[in-house]
Amino acid sequence: MSFPTDLEIAESAQIQHIKNIADKIGINHDDLEYYGKYKAKIPLKYIDEEKIKKAKLILVTAINPTPAGEGKTTVSVGLNDGLNKIGKKSIAVLREPSLGPVFGVKGGAAGGGYAQVIPMVDINLHFTGDFAAIEKANNLLSALIDNNLQNKKRSLNIDPRTIVWKRVMDMNDRSLRQIVIGLGGSNNGITREEGFNITPASEVMAILCLSQDFEDLKTRLGNIFVGYTFDKKPIFARDLKAENAMAILLKDAIKPNLVQSLEGNPAILHGGPFANIAQGTNTIIATKTGLSLADYVVTEAGFGGDLGAEKFLHIKCHYGKMKPDAVVIVATIRALRYHGGAKKGEYEVPNLPFVKNGIANLMKHIENSFKFGLRPIVAINRFATDSDEEIKYIQEECKKLGVRAILAEEFTKGGAGMTELAEEVAFCASNCGNDFKPLYKVDDSVEYKIETIAKEVYGADSVVFSQKAKNQLKTIYDLGFDKVPICMAKTPKSLTDDETKIGRPSNFKITVREFEFAAGAGFIIPILGDMMRMPGLPNVPAAEGMSIDKFGKISGLS
Repeated sequence: MSFPTDLEIAESAQIQHIKNIADKIGINHDDLEYYGKYKAKIPLKYIDEEKIKKAKLILVTAINPTPAGEGKTTVSVGLNDGLNKIGKKSIAVLREPSLGPVFGVKGGAAGGGYAQVIPMVDINLHFTGDFAAIEKANNLLSALIDNNLQNKKRSLNIDPRTIVWKRVMDMNDRSLRQIVIGLGGSNNGITREEGFNITPASEVMAILCLSQDFEDLKTRLGNIFVGYTFDKKPIFARDLKAENAMAILLKDAIKPNLVQSLEGNPAILHGGPFANIAQGTNTIIATKTGLSLADYVVTEAGFGGDLGAEKFLHIKCHYGKMKPDAVVIVATIRALRYHGGAKKGEYEVPNLPFVKNGIANLMKHIENSFKFGLRPIVAINRFATDSDEEIKYIQEECKKLGVRAILAEEFTKGGAGMTELAEEVAFCASNCGNDFKPLYKVDDSVEYKIETIAKEVYGADSVVFSQKAKNQLKTIYDLGFDKVPICMAKTPKSLTDDETKIGRPSNFKITVREFEFAAGAGFIIPILGDMMRMPGLPNVPAAEGMSIDKFGKISGLS
């Protein structure tokens, strides 16, 4: 059986004008800021704390993925469609895609099959310009730093060797990780080492996602740590008088974006941090907007539960003063085969022994959910190559832990393939006794917080700190930046910091190679293993398979 491509499905949809989507959730047309017929920005005035208290927040996470991902966004969109189909007023609140993965290996992040948010091509490309605004705000600060270095009249005496702020670009480009700038003589500035991060790893992205309002945004931007003076005094963005100009560039980007699913159900897309190198969840503002406009909000956290969900629970819930009412763990049988030892070319071939070996990974994520006081529901994101015996085995094993595993068939059936999962999620959000509790307190020591995540979430025996990390940790304490959440940067492919250790590893240690800290966003970033905050393109980038004809029709972008 062959299925139409994502693009063909999207093009065949009866896309509603964005005014019709606004009507469904009670937004006045005059309040919308239109970006054509199918996209609009929502003003922040729709956030209503009293309504937020009554709405249900559903977190979608996953097991450790195969390189292609396991379809969290597709399941999230489908679950939102399913909830609407059973009569619930629901909104999907998701992240915006980054161009790095779109042109790299994973493709876009607008869902797939019959569970997509649209207009898919626009969303996967420049959308409403939020990423561009974040880049410009980030790089404005870089320009102000370098301008001050060579300013003889108004110099802040910044030591160029201590500058930690990097430029960003929304593309995978490994050659920009470490560069030298200011070459060509004194007219071109001070020569120094510099580097680029990918835009989703920018602290400005993190700040946008964690800000409560525009004033909070400005305060956080001003708190960005830049480096030290020659006499060892810390320098912040506010010392460069950068925060207002940066905020001006973000005046529209701070507003959530309203779009729709193929079935005409509302979706809000806002913010786009990666979960392996940043916090991996959409903005607090977007989530609160959704909770103010609907009875249910379906949101997702990037990569597996050891990354996105852990950061959602420890970072976003802390700053947003929110908690999930239900948790969905997405699992695919191909990923369980992968974690059970299947090699490339075997992921799509039914093999119960591989699934039996790999299910330990799913069991660990279920156990972790219970540790946070949350009883999860497992969504088996169904593929055509799944066998009945593999599905039955997973359901039976989950049942032993008191957890239901339900088929998710959103890709081929849309919301109609998600009604059973939707019914269970709606029931569990009110009746499963979920009582979220974090695993650490922000006032705990940095070492304790890291060890708690490593031991409780990953299953590690211990944590090792390199000498460089120890030196940087002393700086964190000296600056008083220690009383904040932790944002681990590690591989998504494994529960460890070594991507080759699949399944549920045991008897391993976690190594903190170095630290970065986001004083404006309000978290510490331990960098584990070989993680880089500027990815590279694969041997065969997805960009090579894309084309556009003389009429502007795009193919190969999904």
